[in-house]
Amino acid sequence: MIVAGDIGGTNARLATFDVQAGRLLLVKEIVYPSRSAPDLETIVRRFVDEARPAATAAALGVAGPVKNGRTETPNLPWVVDARRLADILGVPKVTLLNDLKANAYGLRHLGATDFAVLQAGSHDAAGNQAILSAGTGLGCAGLYWDGQRHRPFATEGGHSDFAARNHLEAEVMETIAREKGRVSAERILSGSGLVRLYRFLRERSGVPESPALAERFAKEDAAAVISRSALDQADPVCVQALDAFVSAYGAEAGNVALRMLATGGVFLGGGIAPKNLAAFKRNGLFMTAFLDKGRMRSLLESVPVLVVLNDRAALWGAAHCAAFDES
Repeated sequence: MIVAGDIGGTNARLATFDVQAGRLLLVKEIVYPSRSAPDLETIVRRFVDEARPAATAAALGVAGPVKNGRTETPNLPWVVDARRLADILGVPKVTLLNDLKANAYGLRHLGATDFAVLQAGSHDAAGNQAILSAGTGLGCAGLYWDGQRHRPFATEGGHSDFAARNHLEAEVMETIAREKGRVSAERILSGSGLVRLYRFLRERSGVPESPALAERFAKEDAAAVISRSALDQADPVCVQALDAFVSAYGAEAGNVALRMLATGGVFLGGGIAPKNLAAFKRNGLFMTAFLDKGRMRSLLESVPVLVVLNDRAALWGAAHCAAFDES
């Protein structure tokens, strides 16, 4: 039996798997709110108490840069150390890897129904691939083609500088810069980034929130309220904010495709794209921004672009690394 984990800024998903005839079989899965504990060790202890895993190996995908089995998570006040986790789980070692790298490994365990197609691309598309995931933060990983298979590698591309393409984005950047200093892509392309876009556009519009919307903001997750209101066409500022977000996301995905020469495909992971799929497809908003790369447009038209619908991709990827000793 192995233990696998997908540890994000919102949820920590832990599971046990059996490995039979080279196949992974999910046995038990428990999801914990990440901010319910002061550190990951506390959550792993809870899991051990509840699941009683008799594990022989473990791997965890964690949001953050991993070096020598250790990471300081950028969206949680945690220091994660693989050796301490191995002691808690009672295994010789814990493989710690970036969560987007785990997502990349997980792609090979998904089927056709686990994806929604935004662009089919060329029928013979091949070469490197990339995965970009907006959720609590913005993650990015690549899969280089070695001539026989795709080999995942981690990046921290979500923390690269955001590039404004128009006056609106430049004004948003200036507003964020006054508060935060430097403006990374994650400052806009994340759940909190969607809220920043909405707040900026609300103030700019001069139209106050309706009492019903204000009440929802007081009780629910703000990014989810904005998304739902936009999809329901219930508030024009929410619609504008989600559209601006989708367009910026498309532009960044196109940038990633060019940087990695991801002619084999670009995948959108994370929670935001699958939950707002209608907005990503509406009026071709995402793909218009993705393809708007001047002389490189024809190259990007050949790239398959798919939304990952299965929210266990990183969990399966971590399980793959534990079971087959890859990372």
